[in-house]
Amino acid sequence: MPFINPKVLPKLLIVEDDAGLQAQLKWAYPDFEVHVAGSRAEALVVLRSEEPPVVTLDLGLPPDPDGTTEGFALLDEIMALKPDTKVIVATGHGARESALTAISHGAYDFYQKPVDIDALGLIVRRALQLHRIEQENRQLASRAGEDNRVLGRLLTAAPEMVKVARTIERVANTNVSVMLLGASGTGKELLARGLHEASDRAGGAFIAINCAAIPENLLESELFGHEKGAFTGAVKTTEGKIEQANGGTLFLDEVGDIPLQLQVKLLRFLQERVIERIGARRSIDVDTRIVCATHQNLEQMIAEGRFREDLFYRLAEIVVRIPSLAERPGDAVLLAKAFLARFAREMNPQVKGFAADALAAIDGWGWPGNVRELENRVKRAVIMADAKLVSAADLDLGPKPGEAGSGLNLKSAREQADRKAIRHALARSDGNISSTAKLLGISRPTLYDLLKQYDLHA
Repeated sequence: MPFINPKVLPKLLIVEDDAGLQAQLKWAYPDFEVHVAGSRAEALVVLRSEEPPVVTLDLGLPPDPDGTTEGFALLDEIMALKPDTKVIVATGHGARESALTAISHGAYDFYQKPVDIDALGLIVRRALQLHRIEQENRQLASRAGEDNRVLGRLLTAAPEMVKVARTIERVANTNVSVMLLGASGTGKELLARGLHEASDRAGGAFIAINCAAIPENLLESELFGHEKGAFTGAVKTTEGKIEQANGGTLFLDEVGDIPLQLQVKLLRFLQERVIERIGARRSIDVDTRIVCATHQNLEQMIAEGRFREDLFYRLAEIVVRIPSLAERPGDAVLLAKAFLARFAREMNPQVKGFAADALAAIDGWGWPGNVRELENRVKRAVIMADAKLVSAADLDLGPKPGEAGSGLNLKSAREQADRKAIRHALARSDGNISSTAKLLGISRPTLYDLLKQYDLHA
């Protein structure tokens, strides 16, 4: 089978300080666009400008031609700058230790000197083929990211969040009021939009209002509208948000901040489906579905007399509790990769992904600010990053905030730990079984057995 596209030759970087061997290797690959470098500095220049998928590397480079210091330093830099590059290292006869060290540093394979051109050519072409397969898999995984979207727009691989989405899908085509409960930044408005778009009201308007962001004396007008002359400054008749969402959905975010006097008027609308604008003498029939959200404890507010119990039961015909990002194993990495791809495309195209320490930091952070915090950190890191891979330092992630306590049932705790570790590893390796098994330090058959045992999917 041909390994190349006749129109575009694949690139190969040969890092070798021997001029005679440079020429010999260069002419051995007529089906490649060959670049040659005689030092670590030259190699890095070519790597950045040409991004060759395959590199052959002699570990003995100046100023240490008889050692391996420069060669291993270059290998580490290649893996940091372009971790998907297939590096094939040259070793002296019998230098098994150097070969194994190179493999542990991320090298794809090794060859022995003196060079057998045909044998090396086979290794180079195998490396190129593997690089292409991995590239295609990444593209497929990127497109398959759509398979991780529920409600059309919510990206998740966590069963906890999939369960939330399925609940919303089941109630979407009913007219019941839905209350979304969750911490700030967990995606309540995104879920509300998903509910609207999954319902038979999708052709109508989706109107969102944050009740905590509007002064109390203006909130009634915002919700119910007003007639011309109803108060100073009312120079024209204005529809309120409830009326604007007629035939569609109104999302009341932070509904716990609605003052008691206005709660009475909202309750009347929910009971009778009519509204009265401020200053009006007639009622208006309105067919608007209400979806609300809050991070506050409404039951406690009811006990304290700050929220009407009858309004609560009207708004909370269906209650959906949204898990925090820390309660969704694997989702932080999944979302971080999606955010990075979007922000890099918009703001810093040189950024290609996350370094290993960044993925570990994302995986281990507690995310007190949930998805909003994650999005903000990734956005800032992409803007500020100098290298192609975003590091943990770019994300400014410190020690993980307070760890959750563990249960006392040892078997249950072990099972939960296994599930969490597997899901984290799957997310970090984009679902690749071999990479996941390597991260977990187990064999592929063992990983398959665990996936089956815990009903998990790659």
